[in-house]
Amino acid sequence: MKRLLALLLVLALAVALAGCHTWTRTTRYIKGQWEPIRGYVDPDAEIDTDAYRLENPNFEKLARLITPVDSPLLSLNRYVSDKDNYPDKEWFDLLSTRFPWVDRAFVTDDNGTILEQVPAIPLKRFSQPLVFKGYWRKTFLETVADYPELGPELYIGTPYFLDADFKGLIVAGFDPRTVINFSPEPEKLIIVHPGGGVWTAGCPVDEAALLAVPWDTLLEDNVTGQVQVGDKYYTWLARFIGDDEYVYATESVDPEIGAGSGWF
Repeated sequence: MKRLLALLLVLALAVALAGCHTWTRTTRYIKGQWEPIRGYVDPDAEIDTDAYRLENPNFEKLARLITPVDSPLLSLNRYVSDKDNYPDKEWFDLLSTRFPWVDRAFVTDDNGTILEQVPAIPLKRFSQPLVFKGYWRKTFLETVADYPELGPELYIGTPYFLDADFKGLIVAGFDPRTVINFSPEPEKLIIVHPGGGVWTAGCPVDEAALLAVPWDTLLEDNVTGQVQVGDKYYTWLARFIGDDEYVYATESVDPEIGAGSGWF
């Protein structure tokens, strides 16, 4: 009996050892088959930061300066243009919360008479009546720049309706110099309002010469480029607000780069 038990124990141990050996070989085989495709199914995280670098240092500088400015400006555009009926108090409250740099917001009737505004007594007065021109069945956003004594104010207006009838405009206004200060180096950023003014955070620029650039001609076929103003070169990028174009600009890092690309 003892011999039989010993024999059974030896057989069991042999089977166990064989099983372990087979399992080890099997796992090695599976691992060997898995390795070549692991890189496709479960790749290691890797970020190629160089892939996002701009090859042109002029545009790299401009992009760095305008990104913190352009993003909140576009958010305001979307917030205003998404409203197509009479705004309630909640809409005004949220506008003030999300965009505390907005100086003024108001609603007009279809004759342009202000029905309601926030704040009730705004800091800046209009230098002249604001004239928004649009075919309000198709125009969703329109801008008007005003130049009162306290500094420029850019107004963004969108139509609102009752049923299908045009009832007036919703308008939000802000000082464009305020949003320039969102830039990491606001003293290096310029916004040009073609035919209107040049907005800066206080840096000295030749405003008359910048406005003398034939922007209307340039903007017909280009949205970006480089211009020479006096002895300085500026890299610029156009930004649409509705159908209106404004121009971000900064002094070029290296005017020679891109000089032969057909820019003005």
